[in-house]
Amino acid sequence: MAEAIDEAKKGLADGGVPIGSVLVIDDKIVGRGHNQRIQKGSAVLHAEMDCLENAGRLTAKDYKRSVLFSTLSPCDMCSGAVLLYGIPKVIVGENKTFQGPEQYVRSRGVEVVVLDDPECIRMMEKFIKENPILWNEDIGE
Repeated sequence: MAEAIDEAKKGLADGGVPIGSVLVIDDKIVGRGHNQRIQKGSAVLHAEMDCLENAGRLTAKDYKRSVLFSTLSPCDMCSGAVLLYGIPKVIVGENKTFQGPEQYVRSRGVEVVVLDDPECIRMMEKFIKENPILWNEDIGE
């Protein structure tokens, strides 16, 4: 999770939403990313999507051995990617400030672990308080 938090901090330093993600296969980080919707004017570059893009093309066997770390509970779009690629485990830094469809993802066989990480919570609470318009745009409100 420390690497995902570092990605979130990079995103924040670049003027974006502080959410980070890493994809791990066999205890090795194969992809990393952070929310870049603001920086790149993107409709889809949430942290998890950026991470998966940066991991490049992987086989179904690779995804079946992977773990996705995200500092924030993945939204519908990012959860859909988890389901599409068959990622079996998602480790979430926090879901206090935003909770994606965790129960649905679990019902589809994905193990979802929520850490309630204080640093992840503080980072998002501060960002949401200081940037409510950007935050609401990011979550589609």
